[in-house]
Amino acid sequence: MDILFLCVVIFLFLLAVFDLSVGVSNDAVNFLNSAIGSKAASFKRIIIVASVGVFIGAAMSNGMMEIARHGIFRPEHFSFYDLICIFMAVMVTDIILLDIFNSLGMPTSTTVSMVFELLGATFVVALIKMAGGIDLGFNDLLNTEKALSVIMGIFLSVAIAFVFGTLVQFLSRMIFSFNYRSRMKWKIGIFGGICATAIVYFLLIKGAKDLTFMTPELKKWIASNTLLIIGVCFAGFTVLMQLLHFLKVNVLKVIVLMGTFALAMAFAGNDLVNFIGVPLSGLASYQDYMANGGGDPRGFLMGSLNGPAQTPLYFLIGAGMIMVVALATSKKAQNVAKTEIGLGSQQGGEEMFGSSRIARRLVRWSLSLLAWVRRHTPDSVRAWFARRFNSDDTIMEQGAAFDLIRGSVNLVLAGALIALGTSLKLPLSTTFVTFMVAMGTSLADRAWGRESAVFRITGVISVIGGWFLTAGAAFIGAGIIVFLMHIGGHWVMFALALFTIFLLIRSNRRFRARKTEDEGDALFQTILSTTDKTESWNLLRIYVTGQQLKFLRFADESYAAVTTAFINENSRVLGKADSALERQKSVLKNARRKETLCLRQVSHETAIEKSAWFHLSNTCCMSILYNLRRICEICREHVDNNFRPLPKQYVAEFEMIKGRVDTLFNDTFDMMDTTATATIPMLRRNCDELKDVISDTYHRLFTQLREGDPSSMTVVYVYLNMLQETQEMVSGLRKYLRAYAKLLDTDFATHPRGRQ
Repeated sequence: MDILFLCVVIFLFLLAVFDLSVGVSNDAVNFLNSAIGSKAASFKRIIIVASVGVFIGAAMSNGMMEIARHGIFRPEHFSFYDLICIFMAVMVTDIILLDIFNSLGMPTSTTVSMVFELLGATFVVALIKMAGGIDLGFNDLLNTEKALSVIMGIFLSVAIAFVFGTLVQFLSRMIFSFNYRSRMKWKIGIFGGICATAIVYFLLIKGAKDLTFMTPELKKWIASNTLLIIGVCFAGFTVLMQLLHFLKVNVLKVIVLMGTFALAMAFAGNDLVNFIGVPLSGLASYQDYMANGGGDPRGFLMGSLNGPAQTPLYFLIGAGMIMVVALATSKKAQNVAKTEIGLGSQQGGEEMFGSSRIARRLVRWSLSLLAWVRRHTPDSVRAWFARRFNSDDTIMEQGAAFDLIRGSVNLVLAGALIALGTSLKLPLSTTFVTFMVAMGTSLADRAWGRESAVFRITGVISVIGGWFLTAGAAFIGAGIIVFLMHIGGHWVMFALALFTIFLLIRSNRRFRARKTEDEGDALFQTILSTTDKTESWNLLRIYVTGQQLKFLRFADESYAAVTTAFINENSRVLGKADSALERQKSVLKNARRKETLCLRQVSHETAIEKSAWFHLSNTCCMSILYNLRRICEICREHVDNNFRPLPKQYVAEFEMIKGRVDTLFNDTFDMMDTTATATIPMLRRNCDELKDVISDTYHRLFTQLREGDPSSMTVVYVYLNMLQETQEMVSGLRKYLRAYAKLLDTDFATHPRGRQ
């Protein structure tokens, strides 16, 4: 039995290695997004700065999250077996939850997940102990104050950070405007001094409070001389920043990189290092258990965990190295950062979130409020604000999502609020503060325009909802797992270990597959960042035709799959096809929105000339999709109800039609692959011929129906529907070919049918 517990402890450390990697991926968004989004430096340099901060913060951290030892439960009332089950449940649940959120590109709170996993697992174990007759209540077994403080911290973090982010960015933009370079001569020194001082204050109060060199005497001296330190730093940094500006150094980039280092150090030292708290607590429990001779694991109480944690230095250095490697290599870190940067982008971008009713109502109320404010604001004041907030004058680095002013405010304000909350003993969450500050600054910068506000508010609501979902899922998941281990013993532990490994392998495979699919959108980002109007149109034309070719291939495959499944009465294939067609609708709508955003990047004349053909090609694709969905819907209903199959005399003639449809699609693919637009008139004639064949087949059926068996009428109606929708689909393809030719500047109007 002792060997089993040793294996569990080893497995906890193995999970901790992965947990550290996943944790960095999740929290990287907090200290990377401002530097990446503003293009303060190359991605490599940003990673280097953040990696140094992460390593120093982790290696010099003075200990572990005490919550893993005695913050949630009273260890003196729990046995060694109880705590091993709790620690195992926490690590398994934590890894699964964080990996799911990272794969979805959604930032979440590592602190919330850890606290509620411990709370959920401990709650279930407490119920089991109380049901077993122990003379103790919840107050004796649980420490719920910590969980309540985290919940309060969520609400405080969301409200305070968003409001202050909006106000501070509004004031900063009033001072500097979007054309900030013309107003930096004497203001940048003071602005840089304030920012650098706030960063130093953040490091002293939050980032360095638990580092090894921070003795009680040094902490006391800092606390008593805080105002002096702030004053000296402000004076020194103001002079330094002004001198750097005169030396042609971009002070804003320096501030962003300083802030990135400070946040990375604080996150590693205070948040990320928590991941090894649970396995180290498990190791301490095992050592205490073995030091006392082992024995009955269910009877040995763990009061020793009430003592302070002493973390060996090599554990901290090892954790720091794992974090640095994960930060430099993790694709999921970039995926999570993409979510927050996209929600705060100054320009239009890919809106990965849909529209929600609450977001639509909020936008409508906001527009009504703004209209009221405009009506009661003097024209001169409105004109002054319009000049200060003229986003057409925006100065951004090539490919940036927002400018360096906002990037600086994001980092400095997040650090200042976290430091202030820490000094006032307020349980602010670092994750929530950094995210909501970024959302507030983007709102103040008018990045949430009328055409993107609904999507971005939906995104913010989704992320905030994800935090609450994390808490609930962590509580329930850990509780279920610990209950299973208490009931099933070591066999359940072994099964859960295998199941966790399986889930991790599958999740990473799915993520790599999805990243491969998303690589094509690099062209979309390139179009948005290109300033050459002619080049933008050339890239957009490639992008649009590429996306539409991908859809037409999907349509060809779906048509073949649906019709074949109907003839063979395969309900399972029809169900999968129906789901795929439903998903494809969202794909097409998202692609259309992105392509419309790209159309704004081309010259005005080109946009007017090509707009009609661009929208016609998209409409044709959507029409083809609707044809396929109507075919699939009625075929699936027929097969699911086990009605009569299609008579053989109809199968043969439909196979001929299906073959010609497939040939037509393949010829279209060949034309698009080779851009041999000279074949388009011939392809359109083939469409007309196929429509005539389908029409003849359709009318011939009416004659046969008058003399046919009434019992077969139901399946014949389905067949008629297939023919009608197929004819409409071919007609849609014919129209698409014309729009495609016009997009590629091909003139085939000399053909009689080409004018239609």
